[in-house]
Amino acid sequence: MLSGGLDSATVLAIASSEGFQCYALSCLYGQKHRVELEAAKRVAVSLGVVEHRCVNIDLAQFGGSALTDSAVEVPKDSSELSDSGCIPATYVPARNTIFLSYALAWAEVLGVFDIFIGVNSVDYSGYPDCRGEFIKAFEALANVGTAAAVEGRGRYRIRTPLIDLTKTQIILRGTELGVDYSLTHSCYDPDEGGRSCGRCDSCRLRLKGFEEAGLCDPIEYVK
Repeated sequence: MLSGGLDSATVLAIASSEGFQCYALSCLYGQKHRVELEAAKRVAVSLGVVEHRCVNIDLAQFGGSALTDSAVEVPKDSSELSDSGCIPATYVPARNTIFLSYALAWAEVLGVFDIFIGVNSVDYSGYPDCRGEFIKAFEALANVGTAAAVEGRGRYRIRTPLIDLTKTQIILRGTELGVDYSLTHSCYDPDEGGRSCGRCDSCRLRLKGFEEAGLCDPIEYVK
């Protein structure tokens, strides 16, 4: 799963470093920050994926999130940057369940059994579908709901190499693997030119991670 963000780019680099031939899947789901898909294309090319596909899943039909509903503003300058116990307005209902279902469908067609996703349960915004419990449950579902698993051709594994890492650790790991973070995009509310706002939770977590890693974030922010 390749969003074009910092985390998914790092996961792709990790998978490649472990010897996997990678197929990247991105989703246009009605998100306001669809500029991230251009970033996903850049990252896919830079890290040499076998194939990169972008699928259209219109979650804006349902709304319910600051990322997909024009009537809901993306929160800025929030006091809490880690899990505060409250699910924020940027949570997209069932997003990772839907994304992983598409990834599972493509994996079954390709005949592969390893699905990588950049979820994280340390420096994250409190999304329930970024936790280990969710990943374990989806993996169990994948292995009872597909012909490939039921017929014994293989066992699906949902791989989450970042799940227990801080944003700083993720950045350091990616830097070690040669990820070009100038190609990535993390902002939930970029301006018309695609520049990051620097104020949404995603931007602030990213900036904090680079600062703590002693590195400069190479992307452009609104002044």
